Amino acid sequence: MKKPQNLHQWEIQHLSEIAKLTTKPKLLMHSCCAVCNAWPLEYLYPYFDINLYYNNSNIAPLDEYELRLSELKHYVEHFNTTHQTSIEIAEEPYDYETYKATYLKKRADDKEGTLRCGMCYALRINQALQYASSHGFHYVTTVMTISRQKNADKINDIAKRLMGAYPNLTYFYSNFKKARGIDFSVKTAKALGIYRQEYCGCEYSFDHLSHD
Repeated sequence: MKKPQNLHQWEIQHLSEIAKLTTKPKLLMHSCCAVCNAWPLEYLYPYFDINLYYNNSNIAPLDEYELRLSELKHYVEHFNTTHQTSIEIAEEPYDYETYKATYLKKRADDKEGTLRCGMCYALRINQALQYASSHGFHYVTTVMTISRQKNADKINDIAKRLMGAYPNLTYFYSNFKKARGIDFSVKTAKALGIYRQEYCGCEYSFDHLSHD
């Protein structure tokens, strides 16, 4: 199925086809935090056998990384109990120093929301694709399109470019902000007392926030 211009319509059409299958396809979902995961999990678990992928060495400092991971683990435990699912989280080792020296410093002068952010999206999506390809998944997606601060079209276009190297996978294009997805996530976070961060995780984003 080709991706139409309207990504939300693509989601609806594709899910209607998946619903006809007798076995749920395996989906690897790149995850950055519990808040962003709330709606994508609720939305997609009826159609997919989902596992989460936490590869976020872009998050600084370490305490912030660990807090977001801890909150995600607690939320997934809650979700599994509530929905009788068995979702697991695959965690990559945290290595912020390598990420900063290899990638981030090269884009230090970029404006917020431009090439630096695109680089970060591409690195994490590509790593998720690599993991999914080598671990028998059928689909890959990211929860990042739910964020009001992130451009869903940009994220999906990056994924589309990367997909050429992974013919054994299908990317689930999304705009999780649609259908009041972001409202569901915020409401869920408030109800469960989930930590809601004020910046994406990048130290430059934090600096930008602190100077506003």
